[in-house]
Amino acid sequence: MTRMSSEAADGRVRMAELVAALSLGIDLGFGQPMEHVLRQCLIALRLADFIGLDEEARAAVYYTALLVNVGCHSDAHEQTKWFGDDIAMKSRKYDAEFQGGALRAAVHGLRAIGAGQPPLHRFRVGLEFLLSGRREVDDMISSHARLARALAEQLGLSHAVTTAVGSAYEHWNGEGWPGSLSGAEIPLAARIASLAEFAEVAHRIGGVDGVIALTKRGGGRQFDPALSKLLRDNAPSVLEGIESVWAWNAVVSGEPALSVVLSEQEFDNALLAVANFVDLKSPYTLGHCCSVAELAAATGNVLGLPNHEVRTLRRAGLVAGFGRLGISNSIWDKPGPLGAGEWERVRMQPYITDRMLRQSSTLLPLAALAIQFRERLDGSGYPRGISGAAISRPGRILAVADVYRALRQPRPHRAAHSEDEAARITRDEARAGRLDHDIVEAVLSTAGHPTRLRRDGPAGLTVREIDVLRLLARGLSTRQIAERLALSPKTAGNHIEHIYSKINAKNRVGASLFAVEHGLLPEE
Repeated sequence: MTRMSSEAADGRVRMAELVAALSLGIDLGFGQPMEHVLRQCLIALRLADFIGLDEEARAAVYYTALLVNVGCHSDAHEQTKWFGDDIAMKSRKYDAEFQGGALRAAVHGLRAIGAGQPPLHRFRVGLEFLLSGRREVDDMISSHARLARALAEQLGLSHAVTTAVGSAYEHWNGEGWPGSLSGAEIPLAARIASLAEFAEVAHRIGGVDGVIALTKRGGGRQFDPALSKLLRDNAPSVLEGIESVWAWNAVVSGEPALSVVLSEQEFDNALLAVANFVDLKSPYTLGHCCSVAELAAATGNVLGLPNHEVRTLRRAGLVAGFGRLGISNSIWDKPGPLGAGEWERVRMQPYITDRMLRQSSTLLPLAALAIQFRERLDGSGYPRGISGAAISRPGRILAVADVYRALRQPRPHRAAHSEDEAARITRDEARAGRLDHDIVEAVLSTAGHPTRLRRDGPAGLTVREIDVLRLLARGLSTRQIAERLALSPKTAGNHIEHIYSKINAKNRVGASLFAVEHGLLPEE
């Protein structure tokens, strides 16, 4: 990773572009309009300027503001299980009644248990929550900060950024998450980013008066009182034009100090890290983007595509799932058939991916390919319904790789198909005119002799513990794991405790990330 001026970075990928693109999906995952995070980054930088921070400190503020909520989709499966629509639940974060500490948020969160369901279902979910769910939810927000820090580390960002991102949910009065820091112990970049995040929403809804009310309500409680007073006293200047500025251009061009520019390999590594994080959104998609990208790239090599096209194909496979961030897990994890409105949301996934990437000239080629992966030759695909030659050859490869890998993985409404069944269904799609026949055969040939993963597991996991870990990561309960593996619930529970201890994880999300990073998911 190198640093150079923005002029010298032309034609190469800057870290700021990748993180800013990711932030657009995070916006939708919180029920906010795109560029919410970009505007909060601009507010944070203006606050940093008011207090005279140097370029290194401003860089920490910059990346902290962009990444502060990047881990919040990781337990969307659990959020949906307890609270209904995970996006609707997260959007309430900015309501006044949810601000003011963990206890207050918990009280209001209890009212959302089983939201959108009939009374009997809500009662049943509420009872289950009281018996076992509280421990699951208690660690959610702290886990978000830990995962955001992990991603910042994988992206190679500075220690100042990783520390600040990991403390982003702490409150000035010590009543935040995990509640281990308070006051000036909280890194300054985290304090600025937190205030800027809520100020952006308050300004968008209530203008300058809304921001002033926020600082009066939260100063000394959730927010740094000195920063709150600074914003209150200078609100018109800090917020001037924030609603009309071209946020993408202002943020990407406004990166402090010298731009962080990625080499080709660093860019590949960064895309893989982000793809694995996006796949955490559902236990049914763990490792999906990586497996699609690798199969598509291998097929591209078999078909003789030039090296640069194979590399673009692999990268497009990694980013194709980014749009899932903007769609609720009440849809992704639904065990029954989807309604017409839910299908319309699913059909938005490639479009959202395209919207996230296309503002960057260096990410645009990936967007142009990723938006095609759900299109079909007969025009029955989405989001544009293009057909025939309008779908590029790399786009056809990506589509077939996605279909085959999805069939080999479990989904909420079905178990994973066997290799033979997946091949048969994929060929059926070609016979029906939806997938390219020659490319189907090339993909199946490439995937024709899958090798099993080594069974001497990482971190000293036994063969049985690997089996348990895979099911745990997929979202199965202890009882379901016991039934699937013909174990007693107590034995399954003991295995889970041993797994968490060995891999240093605290919940399903941490276990999921470990499984994906160590090649345990998908199973081929």
